[in-house]
Amino acid sequence: MRTSGLSTPAGIALYVGALLGPSLLLLPGLAARIAGPASLLAWVALLGLSALLAWVFMVLGRTMPDVDGVVGYARAGIGPAAARVVGWCFLAGVALGAPVVCLIGAAYVADLTGGGPTATVALAAVLLAVVVAMTTAGRAVRGGVQLALVAVLALLVTVAVVGAAPQARAEHWTPFAPHGWWSIGRAAAVLMLSFVGWEAISPLVARLRDPGRQLPRIIGVAFGVTVLIYLGLAVVTVGVLGERAGTGVPLAELLDVALGGVGRYLAAGAAVALTLAATNAYLSGAAELAGRLRATAGPVGRDRRLQPVLAGIGLVVLAAVGTGLVSLDALVAVPTAMFVTVYAVCTAAAVRLTAGATRVTAAIACVVVVVILGFAGWALLAVAAVVLGALAGGRRARVRTAPRQLCPQG
Repeated sequence: MRTSGLSTPAGIALYVGALLGPSLLLLPGLAARIAGPASLLAWVALLGLSALLAWVFMVLGRTMPDVDGVVGYARAGIGPAAARVVGWCFLAGVALGAPVVCLIGAAYVADLTGGGPTATVALAAVLLAVVVAMTTAGRAVRGGVQLALVAVLALLVTVAVVGAAPQARAEHWTPFAPHGWWSIGRAAAVLMLSFVGWEAISPLVARLRDPGRQLPRIIGVAFGVTVLIYLGLAVVTVGVLGERAGTGVPLAELLDVALGGVGRYLAAGAAVALTLAATNAYLSGAAELAGRLRATAGPVGRDRRLQPVLAGIGLVVLAAVGTGLVSLDALVAVPTAMFVTVYAVCTAAAVRLTAGATRVTAAIACVVVVVILGFAGWALLAVAAVVLGALAGGRRARVRTAPRQLCPQG
């Protein structure tokens, strides 16, 4: 047993903090818009998948504490090509997810001030510029601050659910599947963005004082908390808001019901703070990962050249949303598909890296993840482009580093 390390309460806080994020401010409404009340079935199915992923990544983290996260798992289980695919899909997910998160935060402010789509996109661009400036300057948001913001989000969700629940109406649940049963799969493909996080916390296992004793408690409590928050918010969003459940600011609507006008101010403030903290963490992690992917031997520091690239991609994406070329609903599907691809490859790697019940769990999780990925629709084209680019880049790198053949002398 270690004499120092993470305590059980600290481990629970970190696990919950890795799972909850700004996507919770949008996705309950987006899922309801896609599948209506039947979106609740997508939430339940994904919570079951979340339990499988939690177990798989816990085992990987405990048995392979020195492996470099998802990229390392893919490399150890399948090979360098898979590792490169995972790395570049993760980077693409961050690059396209950052403007999505900024749009989520901006939508809550625009809802408060009465601004329209143009104002939302403009404010999202400002938020993205602020975060890029922070990461370029090396101003990372401290982990304690991020955990505090997640705690505030959990508190606001609890207040919204408990306060608005008495206004729920049975008639809001009919028709149950207005867009057909197939829409549940499409909702699940989008909701997976709320379940990204288990892969990021596997390295925390090595920091626990007594992993064998602490892990079951930590994962059990963290999973229970996320179940209550996700299902509570999903049920109340449909039951209380009814036809308005498809709003882009569901938490603001529920807090308005629970607390009156002040609820929208609280939601907007939390949305902006969470946007800055979460996007800062994403971009900082992406810079470190890019540095490792570029390294020929061993990890290197952050690749600061990535920040201008991410900023440029983000501004192009925001411009596309602002001009109506792509909707926020469609945009969310792309980074989600990238992260789901990461899960698909890593669970496949886990099938080869583990044994017994964990291998069976990993196989089931991999099949479910692949099925969900199949509902991503046109976003699969973006995934295919990134995968092909990663594989082509790997081949070019091998050609550059291959020893040159000496020409025979005549």
